[in-house]
Amino acid sequence: MDSFGHVNNVNYYRYAESARVNWITNFSVHVDPAHRQEWAELMQPKAIGLIMKSLKCDFKFPMVYPDRISVYHRLAQPPQPGVTSFNLECIVLSHQHRRVAARLEEDIVIYDYRKAGKTAMPEFMLNLFEKTWKLQLEETIRARKRIWELIGGVERLERETWNREDAKEDLGSAVKGLSS
Repeated sequence: MDSFGHVNNVNYYRYAESARVNWITNFSVHVDPAHRQEWAELMQPKAIGLIMKSLKCDFKFPMVYPDRISVYHRLAQPPQPGVTSFNLECIVLSHQHRRVAARLEEDIVIYDYRKAGKTAMPEFMLNLFEKTWKLQLEETIRARKRIWELIGGVERLERETWNREDAKEDLGSAVKGLSS
């Protein structure tokens, strides 16, 4: 909490850091157990690891305690062979307010600690990020289709109720107050 009773801005960076580590760890445990060791080593300064190059945060509203949050990451662009960094987009969702409390952009460098320099994305990571990018695109299409279905449903409901020839607007008690 800061002096105004809001969640301190530094905490949003901590939320993103923890969520990113969980995101990477999830690949090793649930998605790509064949490369479990390599995914785990990305979180350690042994061989090839990940280093935060930049982290930008846009705060959407001041959260206050108590609140519950969820933090989600996604790839910001498709992975390319030979790249030495990748970008993630992150959102912090407030459960209490049911909306995004902050958006973060992360630029992460792939670093070889043995050579003390940047290195290309390892093949196991590139392959899984390509699959992840494809899944993100498929989910975006599915979600947009569902949104348009919901909009269509609302429009049908409006046509059946408000847009009829015999529809009359009920002005409620405001009209009664005028006639007294």
